[in-house]
Amino acid sequence: MLAVSSLLLVAGYACSTAAPAAGSLRLVSSARADVYMYSDTCNVYVVRDADAAILINLGDGGVLDHLAEIGVAHVDWILFTDHHREQCQGAPRLDRNRTKVAAPRDEQPLFETPQEFRRWRPKLSDAHTVHGASYVRPPAEPIRIDRPLDDGDVFEWRGRRFECLATPGHSPGGMSYVFGEGDRRCVFSGGVMYDGARLTNWFDTEWDYGFGKGLDALLASVDRLARLEPVEAYPAQGPIVRDAAAQLRRYHERLTAFRPDYLRGYPVQDLTKRTKVNPIVRPTPIPQIVQVTPHLYKFSDQLAGKNFAIIIADSGRGLLLDCGLFPEALLHDLIRDMQTHLGLKGIDALWINHMHGDHFTLGAELKRRFGVRIWTLDRIVDKVENPLRYDYCALITSYNPAYEGLKVDRPLGDGEVVDWEGLKLHVDWMPGQTEFGNCLWLELDGRRIAFTGDNLFGDPSDPTQNDHEAVVARNSAVFDEGYVLGSRYLRDLKPDIIMGAHNVLMTDPARFVERYHDWSQRIVARYRELLPDENYEYGFDPFWVSAYPYRVDLEAAGSGSVAVTVRNFRDRPQRHEVRLRLPPGLVAEPAVLEGTVEPRSRRTFTVRLTADPTKIGPGVQIVPFDITLDGVRKGQLFDFLVQARRTEP
Repeated sequence: MLAVSSLLLVAGYACSTAAPAAGSLRLVSSARADVYMYSDTCNVYVVRDADAAILINLGDGGVLDHLAEIGVAHVDWILFTDHHREQCQGAPRLDRNRTKVAAPRDEQPLFETPQEFRRWRPKLSDAHTVHGASYVRPPAEPIRIDRPLDDGDVFEWRGRRFECLATPGHSPGGMSYVFGEGDRRCVFSGGVMYDGARLTNWFDTEWDYGFGKGLDALLASVDRLARLEPVEAYPAQGPIVRDAAAQLRRYHERLTAFRPDYLRGYPVQDLTKRTKVNPIVRPTPIPQIVQVTPHLYKFSDQLAGKNFAIIIADSGRGLLLDCGLFPEALLHDLIRDMQTHLGLKGIDALWINHMHGDHFTLGAELKRRFGVRIWTLDRIVDKVENPLRYDYCALITSYNPAYEGLKVDRPLGDGEVVDWEGLKLHVDWMPGQTEFGNCLWLELDGRRIAFTGDNLFGDPSDPTQNDHEAVVARNSAVFDEGYVLGSRYLRDLKPDIIMGAHNVLMTDPARFVERYHDWSQRIVARYRELLPDENYEYGFDPFWVSAYPYRVDLEAAGSGSVAVTVRNFRDRPQRHEVRLRLPPGLVAEPAVLEGTVEPRSRRTFTVRLTADPTKIGPGVQIVPFDITLDGVRKGQLFDFLVQARRTEP
């Protein structure tokens, strides 16, 4: 039996499952060695031997002020379960000459070079991002790792042995530390599971665009821990998990049931392999373009996945409905061919459905070469014009380093009706995939046609499809005012034809829309079941404390302002304290934001930033928000970026 078994439960030992009180240090297991738990921004576990200790995670470092109470004079090691800031934000307080740090090898770069994972100009291909929006939350400043740990390693300290078990899912390289054997096995489990067989949060497990990479990693990790039959789990957040093996099995069942509702609702790889041609579609003399109705055209299936549709009025004037993801040369050829074969005399405007850059990558060329005006909903305008002010997925700048924002010529209000060439174009806010989306609909050629963007995809004739495109928190997509509201809007609109983005065409879509609405309510219920807060949105939405702009450039002026918005999802007033963790050389006024946010609302604070270029470091500086919500310490969950000195070439 491992010596560390002295840490384990003994007959008659009982441990409270109540959430630990903030700032308390209490014994959770005692035998030859003692295990204590301290809670501030996370649960910190203290394993004591005489006057020495090792810590599992560090939190804000407050535990260091209480160690003398239990006779600990020095900390030999800290073992981190993952890189998340709330686990390690107290690292600057450590005496690194005395205390060493161990962490998963797979996360070593996140600890040691955190600025590499916050880009001033993100690209779709950047590591640990969802289409350019980072899903990792590294420390604000580097933390040197003295011993990187691999799966299967055994960490030994004073005769005690901890098995290192890779458990990614909550974090890309997350690790659990297992001690004991047989029916006395326990585990320091990090963020793998919250008590009650629930997620610690969702936004840390969302690693891709609706394909479930993080979810599948989490499922595998949960299964791996469950097979060990641990008696208890000591998580990074929340109460100690009693009956851990049973909870892990229940958790696995819940995640498995959740998975088919979460995954993209259509067979993505089959999008270009349609076996049935829609009966209303007619070919044109242009191979890449087909006719949907006498005045409406879209790409043929040979260009499935691209964004292009156009209404050509009797006058020959055209209205483009999204345009992107194909070369400029092809655009020029198409316009020439449409002039020759379809009677196109000119393009008046490009309407943009939502904020994602793939819907308007050709917008600048259309303006420059053909004088096309840009239209979109007013709440989308700034995301199109100033994408680097945000940390959302798939913004235009992430598609090509040369892209900048696109000037919008006509912002449209929610519910506005545009008279164009004898047609009435209705523009309505329609959230779903993102809150920054809209629907353009009109009566055309005897049919009500709705252009819905990326909200719903699939085959209306296939009853097995649940019809949504992708659940992506970093699109700013909260369900109750997203997919639920958007699907209800389409049910009420009752379109005869839905023109989705990426060349999707749906005729007779009524039953499809009903399935879509049913799914939207079902997925909300899934998240409510899985997330521990009574308002699941706090564990889903990575923007409930956010900065505008997200990237603050102080290089030229040395000072500037940022607007910090705090959101309340509750039906009662919410108290908050948000502290800005500032790098050396940066001053914020105020640096602490305290107040109350009224129910179901937002409150915005203006913060003045001043940088001393002689003291602030070069390149991107991470400024985290250290959040306390309704008296509960959350830690440095979210952040924004500042740049005051360029990195030398």
